[in-house]
Amino acid sequence: MTAPAAAVRGRAAVPLPYRVVRRDEETADTATLALEPAGEGLEPFRPGQFAMVYAFGRGEVPVSVSGVERGSGGRRGERLLHTVRAVGAVSAGLHGLRPGDGVGVRGPYGTGWEAAAAEGGDVLVVAGGLGLAPLRPLVRELLARPERYGRRSVLLGARTPADLLYREQVRAWSAAEGLLVGAAVDRPGPGWDGDVGTVVALLGRARFHPPDTAAFVCGPEVMMRATARELVHRGVPAHRIRVSLERTMHCGTGHCGHCQLGPVLLCRDGPVLGWDRAGPLLGVREL
Repeated sequence: MTAPAAAVRGRAAVPLPYRVVRRDEETADTATLALEPAGEGLEPFRPGQFAMVYAFGRGEVPVSVSGVERGSGGRRGERLLHTVRAVGAVSAGLHGLRPGDGVGVRGPYGTGWEAAAAEGGDVLVVAGGLGLAPLRPLVRELLARPERYGRRSVLLGARTPADLLYREQVRAWSAAEGLLVGAAVDRPGPGWDGDVGTVVALLGRARFHPPDTAAFVCGPEVMMRATARELVHRGVPAHRIRVSLERTMHCGTGHCGHCQLGPVLLCRDGPVLGWDRAGPLLGVREL
């Protein structure tokens, strides 16, 4: 067996059976599913990586891992958390699953956030909308090991207060010592006393030393472009800004080419890329 073939086999080219053991309603159209192996589990996921999740009778979509938990019953593998928004036939099928339902999962795929590269410096986590899902494991890392990092800031943006994910957890993060948490919405509702506007405007509230800062950004592409450009303008090196890009993915293994972005196959070379690499690609309209 060749090395690439062995690597694909190690990431389960065929979906493994998982079952839903918990479903948490996040917003009106978004839920987090806790998936436990029905037998053998997948290899451990790193923050920022994704899985291909198969809804029986509907199809398969890439979904970032929004957390991991210890599994039960002595089975190999972690319990995976996937936060899913109902926007298409497959994601709507996954969103509608309930405890006891089965799915197929293969992975892990793609690059991760690589938090180790941020150790010793200040850290910015900037999320827009559903972009908080793949960043949540990174935030948990910052909270679990604060001694490894400098000043830590988590900045969140959403369309409305009702669209903010993990609201109870975000409140707990806000109370954590040494962690700055800010949130802004486009359209405030009754009782909202936070910021109104884009998440980019919150950067002025964060305290960081630009040359030694690592920034992790995920959200709508227009938001990531604006955030990365503002950070570069403030002196953060482009290679220390990491973004998670999204394109249509079918195979997850770099074979079908659907996720091509210029010379990059995002399922294989991404989804997490440094802005020094992602910025020039996103600047080409044809891509």
